[in-house]
Amino acid sequence: MKKILILGASGFIGNALYKELYPYFDTHGTYFTDSAFFEKNQKFHQYDVEKESISVLLENLRPNIIISALRGNFDAQVHAHFEIIDYLLKNNNTKLIFLSSANVFDAFTNYPSYEYDKTLSQSVYGRFKIKIENALLRLPNSKYVIARMPMVYGANSPRVLEIKKQLQEKTAIEVFANVVVNATTDTKLTQQIHYIINRRRQGVFHLGSNDLIHHNDLVTEICEKLGVEKPLLKNVYDSNFDRFLAVIPKDNLLPKNLQISVQDVVSGTLVS
Repeated sequence: MKKILILGASGFIGNALYKELYPYFDTHGTYFTDSAFFEKNQKFHQYDVEKESISVLLENLRPNIIISALRGNFDAQVHAHFEIIDYLLKNNNTKLIFLSSANVFDAFTNYPSYEYDKTLSQSVYGRFKIKIENALLRLPNSKYVIARMPMVYGANSPRVLEIKKQLQEKTAIEVFANVVVNATTDTKLTQQIHYIINRRRQGVFHLGSNDLIHHNDLVTEICEKLGVEKPLLKNVYDSNFDRFLAVIPKDNLLPKNLQISVQDVVSGTLVS
């Protein structure tokens, strides 16, 4: 049985992955904040990316697959991932699945981005992700998967919970009227990662919807699905023209049942 280690398994996406994978694999995860729940679970290991070396945990667990859903200090994360790369080079039977972001393309605003487009970012977050991606791209293909994600929604996602709170409190929801995006849900994302593991896929994947929508239209449709037809929105304009922040799958397509549309994302806000 494959042994999987999810870094950041106490976070929203990391925990969704843990729940998806643990019935099928010997799945372990890391957590940072003190928690009685995680302390009792012998498959969870406390890890502080700013103070501890990840190599100790890797040598103790010897996982076949490492999934990085880490959050926290960017410099500390970069150091941890370079330690992981050293481990990958020394262990033939180990692969890293790195959860990256659409922000690696946020300097390109005139069109959506595909798997093998050049990355370029204006944001600190995007440049941090690119630094790790570039280090992985120097490895043999069999050693890594780069899984770029758009905005992630879902019934219990932080984004949808925040929208629900704002609707209840009747406060304005900030939307980006000129930004064209794609999106996904935690449920579909975890199914896609599961498939990538099972089929031993490698390379770069864009795990977003096949279609696009303006951000303000997406939030409006989610509010309507939640039962509020005319939500109070605060339109934010950061340019006079439409700009794209979307990662579209094209070269590494997954099976049709694992693809997702914007309408599926909207519908998924009511499915736990």
